[in-house]
Amino acid sequence: MFPNSSNLVRPPFPPKRQRQSIFFNKLPVNTLPALASHQQIIDAQFNIQNTALSRGLSSGSLPATPDVTPQPKIYGNGSPVHTSDASTSFRRRKRVSEQSVTRDVKRQRIHSHHSETTAVNQAVPLAEERRYSFPRSIHSPLLDAHYVPDLLGCVPPLRDTLFPDPIETTPPVAKDKLSQQVLELFQACQQQTCDLNRKELCRTELQREIQRIFPQSRLFLVGSSLNGFGTRSSDGDLCLVVKEEPVNQKTEARYILSLVHKLFSTKLSSYIERPQLIRAKVPIVKFRDKVSCVEFDLNVNNVVGIRNTFLLRTYAYIENRVRPLVLVVKKWARFHDINDASRGTLSSYSLVLMVLHYLQTLPEPILPSLQKNYPESFDPTMQLHLVHQSPCTIPPYLSKNGSSLGDLLIGFFKYYATEFDWSHQMISVREAKAIPRPDGIEWRNKYICVEEPFDRTNTARAVHEKQKFDVIKAEFLKTWQVLRDRKDLNCILPLRTTMQKR
Repeated sequence: MFPNSSNLVRPPFPPKRQRQSIFFNKLPVNTLPALASHQQIIDAQFNIQNTALSRGLSSGSLPATPDVTPQPKIYGNGSPVHTSDASTSFRRRKRVSEQSVTRDVKRQRIHSHHSETTAVNQAVPLAEERRYSFPRSIHSPLLDAHYVPDLLGCVPPLRDTLFPDPIETTPPVAKDKLSQQVLELFQACQQQTCDLNRKELCRTELQREIQRIFPQSRLFLVGSSLNGFGTRSSDGDLCLVVKEEPVNQKTEARYILSLVHKLFSTKLSSYIERPQLIRAKVPIVKFRDKVSCVEFDLNVNNVVGIRNTFLLRTYAYIENRVRPLVLVVKKWARFHDINDASRGTLSSYSLVLMVLHYLQTLPEPILPSLQKNYPESFDPTMQLHLVHQSPCTIPPYLSKNGSSLGDLLIGFFKYYATEFDWSHQMISVREAKAIPRPDGIEWRNKYICVEEPFDRTNTARAVHEKQKFDVIKAEFLKTWQVLRDRKDLNCILPLRTTMQKR
């Protein structure tokens, strides 16, 4: 199942004092990662010793943001662009994005006639140098023998932006009205290749600029943009990795983000607008890219987000009913104002985990526990440059449950309205079942407990007011009763308006 898995998961490490030159392989500051692929593989370890950061933390002072010198670079179309001239760079960037995505690609849907296969969850070969959002690095002698899985899994690798849209999965059969509505909403609102291109172009540009402050850092695109559950209106999530070890989020992360915020507010202000430093448990810089009109959240070293991105991506593609259900639930929650962790309701991540948990706990499960079935592929200690390979080694999950999308959607609302014990149970995708609540302080006085599959924290900790919890429960109950009686998605979510917003 996993050829050479022991070597894949735990490659030999030299003593820690010798790691500096191999952990973040040095990328020259004036070298732009090639924008030729959807998922650039990191062939080397990360060198994380940022001397500027170390000096700043030890001295307690903020180093001045260095001046940006014009550096010519080459984009995918071969046209030179100067990154220091922000407006010129991003005008060029926008034009490249539009030119590199054909009209057929933009119109592509899950049932596209351009697909090359009709097999459900058909395996897609993982091209060695065609990865996306994992920044490219130079050759490493540590990884001379590249791992190429013998088993081609069902989860499609992230795609090359410069090639035609490759194989799509076949949609589930939708015979009844409610199932058809779920599928139509999914097809209209799912993230398209051109949406991902815009986010990746912004990531590439920002990584280049941030590396002028932290030369050995890497910027990763994570979250719904890559995990298979993104919509056309999804925000972008970025993780700036600066060091191997965990970062103190209250001190180090805030310091690093203050420099990033300063960079965005000054040198990059011509194409980055409204940068805000949010001092949350995991601090972030929120900003908007004026060219793509995408809102981004950028964190520092929250590497669990990289791991769970590819765990969720695997769940998204091993069963073709998962993605439509998740998208509809997210749209429903947003419409009913219970999808905003900053206002004490559910985050999109928690909602995704709730759908996966429900599908795992059916009498005839539609999803397994991937972490139980494939522990080596989802080892929480796996090195970051290997994490993206795991989804491509997992075969389809063949469930005996033939329930329609409509029946599963009704069952989802019924489960959380009438069956799940909110007071005593915790949602665990890792265990594929509801488990007793822990006694730790993080779980006390919390009305909803959803376990993060890797670090086992509570992803629904934002729901800490009883009034908000009561609103959430009431929406689940009301929605279940309406769908049970009417079996019409329009009764709980205005489809035409939702599709127009996308």
